[in-house]
Amino acid sequence: MSSLSIIISLGVGLAFIYVARRLLSGARHPPLPPGPRGLPFIGNLMYMPKPDAFEPYHWLKHKERYGPISSMNVAGNTIIMLNDTRLAIELLEKRAAKHSSRPRLIFVGEMIGWGSTLGLMPYGDKYRRYRKRAARLIGNTTASARYVDVQEVEVGHFLLHLLESPEELVTYIRKETGSMILKVAYGYTAESHGNDILNDMVSDAMDVFSLAAAPGTFVVDFMPFLRYLPDWFPGTGFKKLARKWRSELLATIEKPYAFARHQMAHGMDSRSFVSAMTEEGEGSPEDQHIAKWAAASLYSAGADSTVSAVSFFFLAMTIHPKVQRVAQEEIDRVVGQGRLPTTADRAKLPYVEAIVKEVLRWHPVVPMGFAHESTEDDIFEGYFIPKGSILRPNIWYFGHDPKDYHDPLEFKPERFLATDGHEPELDPGSWVFGFGRRVCPGRFLAENTLYLTIAQTLAVFNIGRVKENGQEVVPAVILTPGTVCHPAPYKNVITPRSPLHEKLIRSIEDTYPWEESDSKTLGSISY
Repeated sequence: MSSLSIIISLGVGLAFIYVARRLLSGARHPPLPPGPRGLPFIGNLMYMPKPDAFEPYHWLKHKERYGPISSMNVAGNTIIMLNDTRLAIELLEKRAAKHSSRPRLIFVGEMIGWGSTLGLMPYGDKYRRYRKRAARLIGNTTASARYVDVQEVEVGHFLLHLLESPEELVTYIRKETGSMILKVAYGYTAESHGNDILNDMVSDAMDVFSLAAAPGTFVVDFMPFLRYLPDWFPGTGFKKLARKWRSELLATIEKPYAFARHQMAHGMDSRSFVSAMTEEGEGSPEDQHIAKWAAASLYSAGADSTVSAVSFFFLAMTIHPKVQRVAQEEIDRVVGQGRLPTTADRAKLPYVEAIVKEVLRWHPVVPMGFAHESTEDDIFEGYFIPKGSILRPNIWYFGHDPKDYHDPLEFKPERFLATDGHEPELDPGSWVFGFGRRVCPGRFLAENTLYLTIAQTLAVFNIGRVKENGQEVVPAVILTPGTVCHPAPYKNVITPRSPLHEKLIRSIEDTYPWEESDSKTLGSISY
């Protein structure tokens, strides 16, 4: 008998009790949304997508067969699939009082420890305290503007790296994003060249998160009792893995926080998120816990997702050279060729802004969003949504619904521009950053990072295709599985637009000199 079969057999008893209680309750409700017929006791467990599948494609089968809202039962858990933008907004935003919590994630949330971050924390008083304090510091354009100088420095350094080693594009996207978030969150200056210990720790932690948080990857999420089985029992190798990843996560949380407190104690802090949160609090253990995990929430929400968005931007420009030509013409006309675009130019660059929106729409970085949990029974569109339901919005499809986007598979920034006879299409900002009380508080930081990277890259570089046997190769769009989606590796050619533009790039080193890394200080601090 396979390990999975043993696990399923052990779950039968608990699932039977759950189903029996539901049947004997005698409660009269409207039906659940339509869905596939399940097997006894385990429901639709076998219908969950394979870990290596691109999940939105899997759930689109539900829309084709059952309509825009459908349901499943997985080992007693009711899962509601939302394959329509307006239904998601109605449920998750307009009815946020009932549908704003997070489901219990046994493996990634409890066993590894990510459940203390804002993104995975259940809705309640603790969540509201965390979010309120974070929102005051980064939750609007005015508050997030305090970090614009950090963003401009790191984007400038990214351009310098790209000039010297364009073939290392993804490496330097990760370096730019990680360095920026660590500076904002902790006031930490990463190594300017080569690997940085803290940047690597954060990157590794996010890779683990993307894998561990993918629904269906670990059966313990649907059968929580499995975590209490002895380690020698077949199929419990996930317990050892969770202990390893938990230890690594705690180091990634504690080490940079200890660094930030050290800098504050020595009068060397530089307006970091941790210092601002600490100054707002009273120094209690709870205040320290909030500051520690809110800072971790910054990079858990922004590090890997920003890498994904920037990677998709470069892929789009490689495939669509005409788009970058139009953007470059706009930048040259508005900004000129003697300086780089800044945040102050953003409102005057509507086509560049449209590229930002189209990058977010074309391939959303978290294609299935983050699941919500219902804290009360609800009746919606004639269907019963029971308390404890897990609601899953198909974010990728929201960006590809032909009702909202003409020719949705194509990369067309002009879809967001108002012209004679054309109304702008739905702004992806209405759904890509989450819904209602779970909207990402760091969205303004993320959007400005993406804008600066796109605007300054297009101002000075051409992004072209590689040639093989004399023919240009158009890269294929292949999406990786996981909580955060990335494009599969692709090739392109990145060169300065002209000698004048190369000179402008090199001048960045005078404007923003490389700083000495804080890695030695970090290594000397115990936590």
